[in-house]
Amino acid sequence: MKNMNSEQLGKMPMNKLVLTMSLPMMLSMFIQSLYSAIDSMFVAQISEEALTALSLAFPVQMLMIAIQIGSAVGMNTEMSKRLGEGKRGMASAAANNGVFISFFHYFLFLLFGLFLVRPFFEMQTSNPEIVNYGMEYTVIVTTFSIGKTMQIMYERILQSSGRTFYTMITQGTGAILNIILDPILIFGWFGVPALGVYGAAIATIIAQVTSAIMAIVINAKVNKDVDMQYRGFRPDFQVIRRIYAVGIPSMAMISITSLVSLIFNNILIQFSSTATAVYGAYTRLQGFAFMPVFGLNNGMIPIVSYNYGAKNKERMLKAIKICLMYGVIVMFTWMVIFQIFPEQLLVLFNASDEMASLGVAALRTISLSFVFAGISFMLGTVMQSLGNAVLSLWVQVIRQLIVLVPVAYALSLTGDVNMVWWSKLISEGVTVIFALLAIRYVYKKKIEPMANQVEPKHAQLKNQVVTK
Repeated sequence: MKNMNSEQLGKMPMNKLVLTMSLPMMLSMFIQSLYSAIDSMFVAQISEEALTALSLAFPVQMLMIAIQIGSAVGMNTEMSKRLGEGKRGMASAAANNGVFISFFHYFLFLLFGLFLVRPFFEMQTSNPEIVNYGMEYTVIVTTFSIGKTMQIMYERILQSSGRTFYTMITQGTGAILNIILDPILIFGWFGVPALGVYGAAIATIIAQVTSAIMAIVINAKVNKDVDMQYRGFRPDFQVIRRIYAVGIPSMAMISITSLVSLIFNNILIQFSSTATAVYGAYTRLQGFAFMPVFGLNNGMIPIVSYNYGAKNKERMLKAIKICLMYGVIVMFTWMVIFQIFPEQLLVLFNASDEMASLGVAALRTISLSFVFAGISFMLGTVMQSLGNAVLSLWVQVIRQLIVLVPVAYALSLTGDVNMVWWSKLISEGVTVIFALLAIRYVYKKKIEPMANQVEPKHAQLKNQVVTK
């Protein structure tokens, strides 16, 4: 895996390629999900109000991730496609301009952290304890988010050229460092002052900056498919336009999740802060279930984009089928875990009796939607990889805004908070039907007309040389 390069995307046996690309990403993103989960687990030891504050802060973190990952997906798609076409210069331009726009995104997060955090929390709750805890955490993770923005972009540059093994190292190192630092800084171990919620935020920032530095250094040392330009760099707005053409719909998709989390929190807090804490615990646990699928998606994007650029229909279809199969297996496994062990999962968040009672029903009900959600996510990623980002956006819009929010609100009017959880299953059932219809349209329009090229171009040239 260490010697993986872009040419392997066009010639390695597909099942081996999918596992080579995706397993490191699955593992690293699974570990990555520990960031917010571990923060919440330790903060829950302070009080339920502190956990509620982090639950209310979650939409902000999702919005930050949405903006940066969205642009990274656009850069990733552009870069992988150009490598598939054999255009190294254009691939390098995509990488350099991707880094440039990351600095612009950080500036937006900085402004939010300096001026908008208090109004954001006061809009949701009048509890001063929750507001103060929320500010302590959110101000730090936004104003010092440069590490996160650089980490995401440089890891995607590695991924786009097939070097997912190294992203496992950078993400894994950051997550492990965060786990180590959290209790030390929160509770004041080893003579360090007890910083409480501040400590959780500081641990996260240190871990993110460390991962970013590692990703930058590794790119400089091992990534020979792109030329990073720092001196005399000038932004290419045509390249940036192409990045955003794919990236903005991706940003919108994840931003919708942020918006829906905000709305969901406000629906639940009308019942009690405990209901909001339950949802916060669920979103952290959901990361363990969904991050492996996101890892599969991230592994699939360069494979599909590269082989689409190389006009290799057979390899592209094989990659899609294999990734879907693995995705369904992963999501079904996690559904079973949530059904059998909800009490044990909630213990991780120091759940009170009331929180445990609400949480068991929530985890068992919502997890019924996992397989549907996994299929929809993966089909949406296929559409993005083929340049149909708007259709992929519609999958998310239907899931979240058109179905989930209205149904959740309607069910909340029953006065039974346990009814609200069923909105997740209803929305995922509707969404998977739309996603299947959308991918059928994409197949007819883009995939079916492709010539069935057995070998990628570079492999054919190699064979011609050998014959001569």
